[in-house]
Amino acid sequence: MKFFFAISFFLFASIQLKAQNIKVLNSLTREPIFGVAIYNMDKSKSTVTNFLGEASLDEFSDNEIIYFKHLSHVLKEITKRQLEQSNRVYLVSNTQGLDEIVISASKFEQSKRDIPQKIININAETIQFGNPQTSADLLESTGQVYVQKSQLGGGSPMIRGFSTNRLLITVDGVRMNNAIFRGGNLQNVISIDPFSIQNTEVTLGSGSVIYGSDAIGGVMSFYTQQPQTSLTDSLFFKANTIVRYATASDEKTAHIDFNLGYKKWAFLTNVSYSNFGDLRMGKHGPMAYLRPEFALATNSGDVIIQNNNPLVQKVTGYQQLNLLQKVHFKPQDNLSFNLGLFYTTTSDYPRYDRLIRYRNDVLRSAEWNYGPQNWFMSNLQIIKLSSHSNLYDKIKANIAYQNFQESRMDRDFQSDIRNLGNEAVDAYSFNLDFEKNLALKTKLFYGLEYVYNKVMSYGEEENISTNTIIPTVSRYPNGASWQSAAAYTSIKYKPNLKLVFQSGLRFNYITSHADFSENNVYLNLPFSSSHNESSALTGTAGIRWSPNAILQWKLNASSAFRAPNIDDIGKVFDSEPGSVVVPNNNLKPEYAYGGELGLKLNFNEKLVLDLSSYYTYLDNALVRRYFALNGETQIMYAGELSNVQAIQNASKSWIYGFEVGMKLALTNQLKLTSQYSVVGGSEVDDGVEVPVRHAAPNFGNTHLVWEHNNLKFDVFAVYNNELSFYQLAPSEIEKDYIYAKDANGNPYSPSWYTLNFRSQYQISKSTTITASLENITDQRYKTYSSGIAAAGRNFILSLKYSL
Repeated sequence: MKFFFAISFFLFASIQLKAQNIKVLNSLTREPIFGVAIYNMDKSKSTVTNFLGEASLDEFSDNEIIYFKHLSHVLKEITKRQLEQSNRVYLVSNTQGLDEIVISASKFEQSKRDIPQKIININAETIQFGNPQTSADLLESTGQVYVQKSQLGGGSPMIRGFSTNRLLITVDGVRMNNAIFRGGNLQNVISIDPFSIQNTEVTLGSGSVIYGSDAIGGVMSFYTQQPQTSLTDSLFFKANTIVRYATASDEKTAHIDFNLGYKKWAFLTNVSYSNFGDLRMGKHGPMAYLRPEFALATNSGDVIIQNNNPLVQKVTGYQQLNLLQKVHFKPQDNLSFNLGLFYTTTSDYPRYDRLIRYRNDVLRSAEWNYGPQNWFMSNLQIIKLSSHSNLYDKIKANIAYQNFQESRMDRDFQSDIRNLGNEAVDAYSFNLDFEKNLALKTKLFYGLEYVYNKVMSYGEEENISTNTIIPTVSRYPNGASWQSAAAYTSIKYKPNLKLVFQSGLRFNYITSHADFSENNVYLNLPFSSSHNESSALTGTAGIRWSPNAILQWKLNASSAFRAPNIDDIGKVFDSEPGSVVVPNNNLKPEYAYGGELGLKLNFNEKLVLDLSSYYTYLDNALVRRYFALNGETQIMYAGELSNVQAIQNASKSWIYGFEVGMKLALTNQLKLTSQYSVVGGSEVDDGVEVPVRHAAPNFGNTHLVWEHNNLKFDVFAVYNNELSFYQLAPSEIEKDYIYAKDANGNPYSPSWYTLNFRSQYQISKSTTITASLENITDQRYKTYSSGIAAAGRNFILSLKYSL
C-alpha cells in the first residue's frame, strides 16, 4: 500500500510539474525559441525561456494575463488557465513576408503589408548566417542591391540604376549623406559595422518625401542593436564574442559586445577589428584581370616588381576598427532616451583601380592611397509612444552630430611630387517626427528636419626628395557650407484589411555658400564665391490592395530630387587620365519622376512569388561634361595638360526594370528561394542617347536552404549577365583598364557565376560555428564597373560564443 501511494504521489507530482512548465515554439517551423521574455502586466513577475524554449510559470496566478515577447516574433498574451490543456505556446514570426515590421517608411513602426513601396528587410539572424565582411557585402547578399568595388576597402551600392549621391544612407534614422558625397563611387557604407546591426531595411525607389535630397533611387536604413533593460530586479548581463578567418584575403576579424541591463537603464558596448591582407582572385577567367607586376617605392627610388603570383592583387590590404557605445534610459513605459556614440577608422587603404593604370606601357602611379576614413556620430533620440496631445499620439526627436574625415595621397611613378588632400565635414542634424491617429482608419505622419554641413578642405604638394611641403589647390572650397530645412506630411487610410492608401508631400529649402578665394590663386576662376539656393516640392501616392489571401497588388507613383551639394558646385579633382573637374556655381536640383507596379502571389506560404516593375525619368540631371574655364578647354593640373570638365545640368535619363522573387517551401525543413533583377536605361550625352552609367547588368541568385534543429545548410549560386562594349556608358569605356577585352579589343564586362556553400551549427546554448566555402569553382570575375577582381575560392570560418 505504501508503495502504491508512493507511486501515485510521484505520478501526481510529475503531472503537476509538467503542468507548470511550458515550451515556446515557432508557429511555422515548430522549433523552440530561446530568449522569450515572459512577464505579467506590471512586470513584477518574469522569466525567460531556455535553450530548449522551456520556462516555468509557477509564479504566475491562473487568471492573470501573461505576455510572451521576442524580438523576431509577434507579441502574444494569454492567461495561465488557458494553457492548462497544453504546455505549448506558439509564436508567429514577424520577420517573414507580409508580417514584417518596417520603420523606414514613416520613421515609426508599420506593418510591411501596408506599405505600397517595395522594402527589403534583413534581420540580425540573417546577417549572422550570411557572415558579411562589410555592410556593403551585407547589402549585396540581398540579391537586389548591386555593389561596385574600386578597392578591397570599398563597396558602392547600386539600386535600380542609381548609385552614390543619388542613394541615401541612414543609421538609426540619421542621414549619413553629407555635402561632399560624390557622383563617383562612394565607400562610406563600409563605416557601418555589420556586427552591430540589428536590422537593415532597403527601400527600392524614391524616398524623398521622408528623407529629402539624394533619396532618388533608394534608401538604405541601418538600425543598430539596442541596449536591453532587465525585466527583474537583478542585473541583466549578456555578452558575445566572435572570431572569423577568411582565406582569400587572409582576413582576421575579432568582435566583442556586452550588455548591462537594469530596470530603467541599459548599456551596450561593441568593438570590432578586422585585418585584411592582399586579395586573391580566382583562377579561371579573363587574363586582363591578372596582376603581373606592381610598383614599389624604395629608398633608391621607384621600381617595378614582378608579381610571383599574379592572382594576388598587390597591394590591397587594410585594417578597420569599429566602436559603438549606447545608453538607454526608460523612466516610463511610454518614454525612452537613447544615446548612441559611433566611431570607425581605417588604415590607409590603396585605391586599387588607380594602381593598375598604365601610361606608355609603364604603371602610371607609384602610390595612390585613401588615407584613414574616419567617421564619428553622436545621436540622441527621444521617443514618446503615447500622449493625450491633440497634435500627436507618438513623437520622436533626433539630435545628431557627425564628423567625417577622409584624405587622398597619390604620386606618379618616379615622380618626386606627392599630392596630398585632406577633407573633413561637420554635420549637424535635427529631426522631429510625429504620428497621429485621426480616426480609426486614418493615420497621419508629419515631421520637420534641419541639416547643416561645414566643409574643411586642404591641398598640399610634398617633394619627397627635399622633404618640403607647399600648399596647392584643395579638392573643395575650404569653409564651404550646405544647409537644408524641410517639412513633410504623409497620410495612411486603411478602410479595411484589403485596401491601404498612402500619400505624402515634402517641401525642402536648400542653400549653400562657398568661397573660392584660396583656390583662385591656382585656378583663376571667373568668380570668387558662390551662393546657391533652391527649393523642391516632392510627393508620393500609392495603394496596396489584397482582394484575397493569395493576391496582393501594389501601385506607387512618386517624385524625388537631389539638390547640388559642395561636391557638385566646388570640386577640383582629376576625374580620369587627362581630365580635371573644376567648380561650377550655376547649378539647379535634378528631379526624378517614377512609378512602380508590384504583384505578390502567396499560396499559403508554400509558394510565394513577388514581381515588380518600375520606370524613372530623371530631368536636369547633374552630370560631368566638358567645360570651358575662362574660355580655355584645357589647363595644366598636377603637371599634366588636362581637358576641363564640370558638373552641369546637362542631361536627362530614362531607367526601367523588372524584378522577380520566388520562395518555395519544398518541406518544413527545405526551402528554395530565387531573385532576379533586370535593369536598363539610357541618358542624353551631347544630344545622343547612351547607356546609363549605373545601370547594372541583369543579376540574381538562387538558394537551397535546409534547416533542422540546430543545423542549417545553404547551397547557392550567384550570377551576372554580360555588358557588351556597346552597352557600356562612355565614362566606363574611358576606364578600359578595369575591363576585359572582347574579340575586337574593346572593353566589356563579361558574365560570371559562383557556386557557394554555407553552414551553421549551434553546438550549445553558448556556441555557434559558421563555415562557408564561396566561389567553389574559383572563378575570376569583377562585378560591373569594379576596379578590383572579386575573391577567388574563399573559405570563411566564424565562431561565436555567448554568455
